Amino acid sequence: MPKVYIINKSAHNFNGAKKYGSPVFLSEGLMDRYATTHIHRQFSDFLSNSKPEDYIVLCSLNVMNAIACSIFAKKHGTLNLLLYKRGSYVERNLII
Repeated sequence: MPKVYIINKSAHNFNGAKKYGSPVFLSEGLMDRYATTHIHRQFSDFLSNSKPEDYIVLCSLNVMNAIACSIFAKKHGTLNLLLYKRGSYVERNLII
């Protein structure tokens, strides 16, 4: 079963993303948008076990989304996104 990497565990209800795979939170709570090296290290650890069929849910700080997507795309040559839209998620797949 694919994993769904969620950028940050927040008050948002991510249950709709579970139909695409098992949720994995890359971070939780407040993050420092300027601590990019720390974010990269933390996300790299989580995404080291990712597979090309896994997904990323975009949420939280833009810089965190950019770092997670860059790591995933560099590792797999593809990027699978789940975008929240009106109560559900829309899947988008890119070949990089």
